Amino acid sequence: MSRYEALGVNVRKPGIERFKGAIENLYPGAFCVVQRDPADPEVGLVTHTDSAGTKPIQAYIGYRETGDASWFRGLAQDALAMNLNDIMCVGADPVTFVDYVAFNTLQIDRVALLGALADGFLGCLDTMKEEGISFMFAGGETADLPDLLRTLDICVTMVGRVRLADVITGERIEPGDLIVGLRSGGGARYERGINSGIMSNGHTLARATLMSPLYVERYPEVSHPSRGRYTGRFMFDDYLDELASTVGEALLSPTRLYAPVAREALRRAGPGVHGMAHNTGGGQTKCLRLGSGVAYVKDNLPEPDPVFRLVQREGGVEWREMYQDFNMGVGFEFIVHPDSVEDVVSAAESFGVGAAVIGRCERSGDSNSLIVSTPMGDFLYT
Repeated sequence: MSRYEALGVNVRKPGIERFKGAIENLYPGAFCVVQRDPADPEVGLVTHTDSAGTKPIQAYIGYRETGDASWFRGLAQDALAMNLNDIMCVGADPVTFVDYVAFNTLQIDRVALLGALADGFLGCLDTMKEEGISFMFAGGETADLPDLLRTLDICVTMVGRVRLADVITGERIEPGDLIVGLRSGGGARYERGINSGIMSNGHTLARATLMSPLYVERYPEVSHPSRGRYTGRFMFDDYLDELASTVGEALLSPTRLYAPVAREALRRAGPGVHGMAHNTGGGQTKCLRLGSGVAYVKDNLPEPDPVFRLVQREGGVEWREMYQDFNMGVGFEFIVHPDSVEDVVSAAESFGVGAAVIGRCERSGDSNSLIVSTPMGDFLYT
């Protein structure tokens, strides 16, 4: 059993296959479900929902330690990015979104929390509009759930549209295609600071590995009573030179919004883009859901960002699991025809986002496979 599974998280999400028969999906090999618009048969609708995962618990620790609700602000971007980045993977344009904010009213000040999240959403909307990505916020639901939630949950549901002739279905992925990876860390021109790269996946493991057990003693609500008791040696405000930030700041670094890069790459490369993947739950194995009969080979991945090396070292987590649980420095991928590589790389670099060829596609059998080849070992995923 992996460290993540021992904490109660299975990145393979067994059981979701039971829903397939109930879902009407035009392109089963695409990154997101695309459904035909009943009012326009040439247009597809993409409805997507996701959350900031367990990242809000880290924000909650900062809030309880300082009384400052601004620790919650970045969660708005996390929840939004988890949806916007995903729908961009099929070439969809965002139209509108709603949020769902559920929290324990006995632990968190309602006005302070909602004010921080509202500022976060408005900041994202303004930033994306400046980069040519405009969509609406239709409000949502605020739920007072003191008997159900120990801390809080921040979710977003987004609706997008795409012409069916332009959907990135993954069906065109073929041997010889190259994989261009976009960095999750560093600084993009539309970001306010340097990103640690951790995004919104793997936080249950990262938090349990890095944070001091003193936090479970102070705030029992941040951990399951029989699992996940924190084993780390750090306080949230410990500054580490290798992170160039405090531990809490690194873990709460907001998920990068890749929409401007994706749109510009599609404008430049057009049909040369055969697939896109947002490396969230499942980390570097996320590409396995794209296409069929594809052997993905990633043998030129960048050096993992410091936050990932810290988690691996402090927790003694096997490298094979690290590449399955975390993005490891590559948050978004394009699978492209070789002639389109320069178009995608230059599009990313025009926004200050690092990009490079990290691998290639080869022929496989009936199912997809992935080989991750690194100085720490070679790892096979199916």
